[in-house]
Amino acid sequence: MSEPSTPSVEPVEPTEPFPWRRWLPAALSVLVFVLVAAFLHHVLGANHLRDVTAALKATPMAAVATACALTAGSYFMLTLYDWIAVKYVQKPVSYARTALTSFIAYAFGHNLSLASFTGGAIRYRLYSSQGFTTVDVATIVSVCALTTSIGVSVIAGSALILAAPGGGVLHLGFIWSKVVGTALLGWVIAYVIWAARAERPAAIGSWALRPPGATLALAQVVVAVIDLTLSAGVLYVLLPVGTNIGFVTFAGLYAVAVVAGIVSQVPGGLGVIELVVSLALPDVPRPQLLGALLAYRGIYYFGPLVLAALTFAGHELVRQRRHLSRAGGFADSVIAPLLRPVAPQLIGVLVFLAGAVLLLSGATPGLDARLGKLVDIVPLPLLELSHLAGSVIGVGLLILARGLFRRLAAAYHMTFWLLVAGIIASLLKGLDFEEATYLGLVLLVTWLGRQAFHRPSTIMSQRFTPGWIASVAIIVALSLWIGVLAQRHVPYSNDLWWTVGVKGDAPRILRASLVVVVALGAFVAVNLMKPARPRPHDPAELDLERARLAIASSSFSLANAALAGDKRLLFAPSGDAFVMYQVSGRSWVALGDPVGPAAREEDLVWAFRELVDLRGGRTVFYQVSGRSLPLYIDLGLSLIKLGEEARVPLADFQLEGSARADLRQSRRRAQRDGASFQVVPAAAVEPLLPRLKAISDAWLDDKSTAEKGFSLGAFNERYLKEFPLAVVRSEGEIVAFANLWGTANLEELSIDLMRFSPDAPRSSMDYLFIELMLWGRAQGYHWFNLGMAPLAGLENRALAPLWHRLGSFLFRHGESFYNFEGLRRYKAKFDPVWEPRYMASPGGLHLPRILLDVSTLISGGFKELVSK
Repeated sequence: MSEPSTPSVEPVEPTEPFPWRRWLPAALSVLVFVLVAAFLHHVLGANHLRDVTAALKATPMAAVATACALTAGSYFMLTLYDWIAVKYVQKPVSYARTALTSFIAYAFGHNLSLASFTGGAIRYRLYSSQGFTTVDVATIVSVCALTTSIGVSVIAGSALILAAPGGGVLHLGFIWSKVVGTALLGWVIAYVIWAARAERPAAIGSWALRPPGATLALAQVVVAVIDLTLSAGVLYVLLPVGTNIGFVTFAGLYAVAVVAGIVSQVPGGLGVIELVVSLALPDVPRPQLLGALLAYRGIYYFGPLVLAALTFAGHELVRQRRHLSRAGGFADSVIAPLLRPVAPQLIGVLVFLAGAVLLLSGATPGLDARLGKLVDIVPLPLLELSHLAGSVIGVGLLILARGLFRRLAAAYHMTFWLLVAGIIASLLKGLDFEEATYLGLVLLVTWLGRQAFHRPSTIMSQRFTPGWIASVAIIVALSLWIGVLAQRHVPYSNDLWWTVGVKGDAPRILRASLVVVVALGAFVAVNLMKPARPRPHDPAELDLERARLAIASSSFSLANAALAGDKRLLFAPSGDAFVMYQVSGRSWVALGDPVGPAAREEDLVWAFRELVDLRGGRTVFYQVSGRSLPLYIDLGLSLIKLGEEARVPLADFQLEGSARADLRQSRRRAQRDGASFQVVPAAAVEPLLPRLKAISDAWLDDKSTAEKGFSLGAFNERYLKEFPLAVVRSEGEIVAFANLWGTANLEELSIDLMRFSPDAPRSSMDYLFIELMLWGRAQGYHWFNLGMAPLAGLENRALAPLWHRLGSFLFRHGESFYNFEGLRRYKAKFDPVWEPRYMASPGGLHLPRILLDVSTLISGGFKELVSK
């Protein structure tokens, strides 16, 4: 993205040089993984990696088949989590849609912990396409989480109560096992009783939980217990024969391991679940136990994700065949609306895992039998080169996965050819057919989803989030650790670097590890050496001229706010689109959605996020519409509803009929008082400025307030001369005025700055709006925008966020602060269409400070904010 080039005002610098709060969770997850890997390395003792792989291969097929059946049963029960949640929010959605949404969300969420890949983000993309609001999706996610906690509590509590006098697998001691187990079961029983009998919602932190009723509460308990039992059974049947632990006790251990994996924030709980199980089962031989855990990972985590990929691939193949005949059916009516919105995320996850597979493959020895056959047909130097190439390709895929997630066209093309090269490298380095098959599946899915990658930005323009960097670091660290583990019996010497041979696994792994570190380090170095972005600054006249070109293509009148000159502008390279924003404290607040062609919107949203990240600020999009919410979800931002915007359809606006009697009366009263209406062209505004200034000053003095800014108009002579002016005259003297925001395509008309003199007729406001709407209809405008009614339409129901409940309370009872309900009631008499407006921001503990920063920005400063 390009930015204005001539600084005129010193920018507001972030108060914190390094955003350590953003990096702390990611750094902790990497640290947890490193500690877990070190402990597992110690636990394995003198065991060799080949012992683990041998144990994995020795897993009985009957156990594998049983584990697969139990996995299918568990994921079926997981679909009922969402079904219960959808029933709770009372949405009429078929089970088929709910089940597919749940399956995709859990397939993503189980494998990665990145903010954009968690079940909540995926659910929002899938459910929003079915008409669910942000509160509905937040409620569904919360109910699913509550159901999970119920299952964990029942399973763990039962295991503790039934534990032997030694304290069972958790080693809490007999008494403490009973106490903790009773507490866990007790809160579940209390929840069911409350759900069946309570009449009022219960506050849980910042949420209010409406009693779901006995039926849904009991369904939560039954479904969660069956699900946890089945998923624990997957690992239990894979344990080596002779493992001395009962299933109930093991299920309790499994529940604790799952919670530890979630809390650690390590992607997929990688290593954490393995460590908890290893510590709890010290008598089970380590190679056999780790082999069982690897099989469990492949069946319960990796398998469903591959199935999701196959579902997507199968759907796309069928769709492209049916496209010629225009045939429909279940695939087009159910699967297509659900899979299309998450195609970039699905492909990004698969490519990320493909990179991980190549790195882990490069860190493990090849199979001797296959190498023996391969060396007869492939020259040894080519084999060595293929091994190194596979690791480099793995690093490339880890990096490109981020670009796929951002829908970059360049990332798609590079990924396509890297996958082709990865397949070739997998076969040449050791006839690794399994690896090549997975890469081939990823290649097919990527090709079928190619239409999702349309953004023209370059790979090097992207910035990596802390969560993504942590995930890449964990995968690289895992590959390095496995390489060390695989060759721990080989003493190090400098000669290993130059040793080449068919059975030279240790030298190959050593060279591959070095290449991985060098390749990743080179990428990081190139990113660090990129030229810094120009410092943000307030717009000069040249910037405003560029902005006018973009505004001319917009269908939303808010785009004209850029011409006020009090906001900074971030332009697209083409210059035909921009984001307008300003800085308050550490909050970088963008006003509205990006202005310009829709094709530029996604690039600008990401560019703004990256700019803010570079400056160590908080990314905020204020007063955005519902049409682009998935973009802000992709950025990892949370959404809160600010209120509703009133838009009057001018084609239907008229003063006839009983419903418009009040408006007719207001118009006639103003006319009897001598009021007249006129729209003054922009070219004729300058002579009127002295009178407008007098009216504005009198209005500010009468209201005992100062000029506002950012999203509210302020008196500025240069700004007023940009637009036509609507004026109300009384006895020939201007007594009220408002500048007009219009769109070039006549889609929308609205006003920004509106002021009245003390001697204006009493009905001047009604008269001004009525005449403007009649004038706008005559000019051919489709909509008149009355602006936003703050806090209107916020939900005050079960599981509504704290902001919604507080906002709803202020809307109904906040007359002492601001007449929120009166403002909405006034706008409602024009019979508008109400459209929600949101703020996208980091949320959480940041939200109070962000709201303060935004309020300070609009008020013109903290002093003006706290004064009347």
